[in-house]
Amino acid sequence: MKIVILNKPYDVLSQFRPDEKHQTMADFIDDPELRIAGRLDMDSEGLMFLTDHGGLNQFITHPSNKKFKTYLVQVDGDITDEALEQLRKGVELNDGITLPAKAIKVSEPEWLWERVPPVRFRASVPTSWVEISICEGRNRQVRRMTATVGFPTLRLIRTKIGSIDLVQLGLQPGETKEIEPLLYPDFKDVPAAEPYRSRSYVKKPGGTGGKPINKKVNKDGTPKKKSGTPRIWQMEDGEKPRRKTNGTTRPSTKSRGRRTR
Repeated sequence: MKIVILNKPYDVLSQFRPDEKHQTMADFIDDPELRIAGRLDMDSEGLMFLTDHGGLNQFITHPSNKKFKTYLVQVDGDITDEALEQLRKGVELNDGITLPAKAIKVSEPEWLWERVPPVRFRASVPTSWVEISICEGRNRQVRRMTATVGFPTLRLIRTKIGSIDLVQLGLQPGETKEIEPLLYPDFKDVPAAEPYRSRSYVKKPGGTGGKPINKKVNKDGTPKKKSGTPRIWQMEDGEKPRRKTNGTTRPSTKSRGRRTR
């Protein structure tokens, strides 16, 4: 199992597909075996996993595994104790109430790099910083949570996934580092690798996700050959079935191809 950590810069898309207006993962990662596990929005920054392990994405993002993801969040306004308590209890969003989060007010850290472009500044409105940890992975969840309690997010940096800490790794925006999974307790219960699932499959409630690209594989990981009766065009001449008749029919002499001229 290979795991590479990337400090994703602002305004970079979490995809390898080329884009005319924005940078993508392909500008920082050139290993074709790596896939993204745990995406970040274009306007978010920080820690991203890339791995060749097919089941790691679901293992990290599924709430039942309690892999907390920690974010450093700059919000518009001086966040109150009441707002922090709401985040800790759970916030009612349009797709349901969130699980309780860990939320504390912090000072702007000294290690933080400058964002390009910088966050807008308004002299009449202060900003504050919050460290939020969640074990869910809803779309733009942290931004929606802070907006719901009255303090919209201005800047969001993911600093941790489980015990992997971007600050301890010392990565600057755009830098990558391969880590050894055996050194981290987060990966001791990771399930066996599975084939990557088709993104064209729409996940249904209660389902298991996308359909595997290779549905059946041998023990060595190679795809199994399809079983069943071969088609007639796949058979050798001696294997093709003979037509059964009662002796009164004549062989067909009609040409099935193009007429000869």
